[in-house]
Amino acid sequence: MRHHILVPTDFSDNAWSAALYALKLYANKPCTFYFSHAWTFLNSGSRTHISQSYIDPLIEKAKEQLEEVKEKAKKESTNSEHQFETIFSYGSLMDSVEFANKEHNIDLVVMGTKGATGAKKIFLGSNAVTVVNRVRRAPLLLVPKKSKFETPKKILFPTAFNRFFGEEIKRVKQLAELHQSSIDILHINKKETLTDIQNSNLESLTAELADFDFNFNWMPDYNSKAEAITDFIKDNNINILTMINYEHSFIENLVKEPVIKKLGFHSKIPFMIIPRID
Repeated sequence: MRHHILVPTDFSDNAWSAALYALKLYANKPCTFYFSHAWTFLNSGSRTHISQSYIDPLIEKAKEQLEEVKEKAKKESTNSEHQFETIFSYGSLMDSVEFANKEHNIDLVVMGTKGATGAKKIFLGSNAVTVVNRVRRAPLLLVPKKSKFETPKKILFPTAFNRFFGEEIKRVKQLAELHQSSIDILHINKKETLTDIQNSNLESLTAELADFDFNFNWMPDYNSKAEAITDFIKDNNINILTMINYEHSFIENLVKEPVIKKLGFHSKIPFMIIPRID
């Protein structure tokens, strides 16, 4: 199976860290990596009219930088079955991501995040928030700033067991298969017992993961789910956090400003957000 991985870049160190993580995560798999850049001119000066002769060199420079990123990635790769492409587009990051998803049947979008910023501990930048809210075709892997690759031995999957596990759970399984990772399922208890629906969904999840190394974990209700998840990651040496982006879910609240500032949620490990299948 050939994997198709999209890595949007703004040529920052942050974006390159995410690219490196993607290369190492799929180091042993046949992959096509698509490095994309969405070019938009921001007139931050006092000019009211910008000539094409001024803009054209900026566009050419961005195209050159995109090729440089591709060549740099080629040198980092150790797999002859890795292929590299570039996608240069005009407009918004989101338009670029959606175009790539449709044209290249992308399996995963990998982006860098800002990391904690001062006392506010902001986990996501505005670009990442936009992509989380709108991407519905492929999972999004958010890689924290300066995150160094560690073989993902343990994957965390928090769930309330309130919804049936359909196609979305396959994304977690595909991730686990890359490095034969174990899967920690985390349920944060609000009540002592599960409802009939929750028990039914737990049983279906158990059946889905029958061929995987997995275990269930139960935690008492915290003041916030963000704190509970962060503590579990820290205490159990989790390498990747995965969650499904259901409507009215924890993630939906997490990526709304100013909620992320209030929650203070920031992950030091990559965070894979799986879009719900409508």
